[in-house]
Amino acid sequence: MPAVEASAEGIAARLSAVGLTPRVEQHAQHTSIEAEVPESLSAESWREVLEAVAEADRFGLLANSLNGRTLWAAVRTAAPATGDVRGPGRQR
Repeated sequence: MPAVEASAEGIAARLSAVGLTPRVEQHAQHTSIEAEVPESLSAESWREVLEAVAEADRFGLLANSLNGRTLWAAVRTAAPATGDVRGPGRQR
């Protein structure tokens, strides 16, 4: 199993261990992990969740009154090209 897949699966396993149901999807540039977060999640479980997603390259939380809360994380499949490191419009 490639390191990216192992990392994503490890994050998903840790989220499952605290009672979340993660979804893992492969994309061209990254692997994404998403899970719905219930309002009843304890403070201790939140600490576990944050430690798990901190292993990803990027993570966040989408929250609104209509759809609840969705935790997401992304693990890059490859390092960004040198020219893309600073982002669009910032290249010399």
